[in-house]
Amino acid sequence: MANKWVTRILTSVIALLFVGSAIGKFMADDEALKMAESFGLDATTNYVIGVLEILAVFLFIFPRTGILGTLFLAAYMGGAIATHLEHGDSILIPCIIQAVIWSVALYRFPELGTRLFKRKP
Repeated sequence: MANKWVTRILTSVIALLFVGSAIGKFMADDEALKMAESFGLDATTNYVIGVLEILAVFLFIFPRTGILGTLFLAAYMGGAIATHLEHGDSILIPCIIQAVIWSVALYRFPELGTRLFKRKP
């Protein structure tokens, strides 16, 4: 029972992190848009990325589509890591977030671990 609650809490933390990030993209002020432009993103692209974040989070939250959501979030974080590397920024935080996403997903979806690591559920 405690493991179920830990999983729910970690899933919620991931969801809040990405929803907060998406809201920041939707309500971007001049300073945020200037920072996005330094990464090569215009306002429209920044908005689209926010929409994709929300979509990935909703897929991640619901058990029926959770594995697909995990893959989308992992791909998104992979892009974030690549962008940070390209601009000489630290990749520590995106890597930690990526590790938490996969850890929660492997615990929530034992079949994912079975497929990836050939272990028994």
